[in-house]
Amino acid sequence: MATSQEACYLTLLGLAEEFRTMNPPNIRNCIQCLLAIFNLKPPPKMEVKTHLQLGNILLQFTKNTDLAQSHLEKAWYRSQTITGFDDVKFETASVLGDLYEKKGQTAFAKQLLSKAVDISQQSVFWHCRLLFQLAQIYANEKDYVSSSSLLGVGADYANLSGAQYTRILFLLSKGMLLMIDKKLTEVHQVLTLAGQLVEAWQGSTQQKEALKVFFLVLQVCHYLTAGQVKSVKPCLKQLQQGIQTITSLHTDEELMPANPGDMFQWMPKEHMCVLVYLVTVLHSMQAGYMDKAQKYTDKALMQIEKLKMVDSHPILHSFQLLLLEHIAMCRLVMGNKTVSIQETAQALQICRQEPRLLARHYSQIHTLLGLYAMSVNCMEAAEAQFGVVLRSNAATELRILASLNLAIVYLRCRKEKELSELLARLNPEALPSGSHSLRAAAYYVHGLNAFFQARYNDAKRYLRETLKMANGEDLNRLTSCSLVLLGHIFYSLGNNRESTNMVTPAMQLASKIPDVHVQLWASALLKDLYRLCGDRLREQEAVHTHSNFSQLLLKDHFQASQLAEHHLIQWVKGDPPALPIPSSSASTSLL
Repeated sequence: MATSQEACYLTLLGLAEEFRTMNPPNIRNCIQCLLAIFNLKPPPKMEVKTHLQLGNILLQFTKNTDLAQSHLEKAWYRSQTITGFDDVKFETASVLGDLYEKKGQTAFAKQLLSKAVDISQQSVFWHCRLLFQLAQIYANEKDYVSSSSLLGVGADYANLSGAQYTRILFLLSKGMLLMIDKKLTEVHQVLTLAGQLVEAWQGSTQQKEALKVFFLVLQVCHYLTAGQVKSVKPCLKQLQQGIQTITSLHTDEELMPANPGDMFQWMPKEHMCVLVYLVTVLHSMQAGYMDKAQKYTDKALMQIEKLKMVDSHPILHSFQLLLLEHIAMCRLVMGNKTVSIQETAQALQICRQEPRLLARHYSQIHTLLGLYAMSVNCMEAAEAQFGVVLRSNAATELRILASLNLAIVYLRCRKEKELSELLARLNPEALPSGSHSLRAAAYYVHGLNAFFQARYNDAKRYLRETLKMANGEDLNRLTSCSLVLLGHIFYSLGNNRESTNMVTPAMQLASKIPDVHVQLWASALLKDLYRLCGDRLREQEAVHTHSNFSQLLLKDHFQASQLAEHHLIQWVKGDPPALPIPSSSASTSLL
């Protein structure tokens, strides 16, 4: 009888697999075959495994998550009475925990995974995997303390289990969370240890190079968050060389790790390539190399589209979103508002499809809309957008960026009371951020305010601080803005020679970036300076240059204001609009 039952079971399993692997798959028949197994009253292990298979198939091929959950819960509860059977038991816990989280039932997910972690200590692979998964849930909830603690437990366990590669993965993951949580002293300690372990690692080349890339990505991001664009260059170069090494390795030749606890992969090499493109874009944008940022964005987006055709992994959507957000800012600097607002709308569309991404990028999207509204002279809309950011739970650096731009909006709208109150909170010496570039930008905004108030000595003092900091870290855009404003100050004071000495290099630097708005400003000053010194030839060149930039910006401004996406600047509350909202109030004038 047992042999006959086993034969029936194997037959039904074989049929289910045949239906599943058909082209196209016949999932209805596959599920019916698996359900038929329960009529045979199978032994406990067979029953649990079948419930797990049904749960996985329902999740992969259908939208019936409730039925999938029911099968997975039966598999989990019935597996508790079975000794051993670790792979099925803990795979069930992992899949069910993931489903609970996706359905917003994070308390259930944490409870389930915590129990699975407690009873999996004899299974190195599953214990490590479940620790990673539970830490990720806490990180998603922004409980970085609990998440870091779990990763620390994982690092110690992996070390005791002889899984040194996974120990380093735990440490690097912990370092990443500590960076997000601004625990900079602990970051230094963890990354120093991780760096030493990476260098000493004697395992496979593929794993060693992947660990190096993870380590270097964290180092580069650490520098960029601090606004240290020049200091980061050696790390960024090492990172770019590291990814070239990884892409040249033949993965087919890689051996399976000897320790089952080391059977993890931080990220597929194709995803690593996109990530390295992304951090290169971040560096190029901060350094003021907009052409380079555009070049690497195009490469990264093309790679993402290729990868999405094979497997649309959620991380690719995150990468795409970050790239669109940064390139949209670059377009504004380059004077291409039309493409910028289209890319912002594209980023918003990605967020609409994934609520988790919208929650994470809500403030960034409103910041982009505020910057765009400023560029098209819709100051009320810009003020409203930056207000949304400041009322949100945005990161400190993003709030400061929004505040600095809001200060410029107040300056242009002559809202002196609001400006005075805001600038009092934007003291460069007491900014609640360690970012070098944001401090330099705060000095610039104070200098701009002093210039508008004709306090020229104060303005020069602030701008010299900006220049000193900007030159120290190759912040080219801040350098060009400060030089042209200093040139304007000297022009207002009647010191034409000194003004020319400032504006000329500002124009040259702005051309390299390229920053069309600084070029427009500089060419306006140069045509007056050359006229005053009687240099007719250069005056005519400056007049021609200024006219070209003016026409370019006016044409682009008109095109942008005609787009449906332009009306997104009116969105300040509620769910993002599926289609841009028509509006008749948007201004179309240009400063």
